Amino acid sequence: MDKNDEHRIINNNEISLSNRNKLFISGVTKIDNFDNNEFVMNTTMGILIIRGDSLELIKLDTVQGNISIKGNVDSIEYKNSMKQKNNQGIINRLFK
Repeated sequence: MDKNDEHRIINNNEISLSNRNKLFISGVTKIDNFDNNEFVMNTTMGILIIRGDSLELIKLDTVQGNISIKGNVDSIEYKNSMKQKNNQGIINRLFK
């Protein structure tokens, strides 16, 4: 796998939730913090917050940007998206 292949893998952001207790996320660039009730991470599509009970990190693949979490998932929330980031960047550049 060359650098271009790695870049393509990390740019994809996918979330798969099975029975509200098995969660797979791709496109993770950084895990900011996590505990049994909350995971906060940066993804290629913005900041992602997972909330629930008894959350546990099962698998972490830093090369491909994939993580697996198990536990009782109550909510999945994006704090900001790439579209918002791009719009803010354009506005900031216009008014400098």
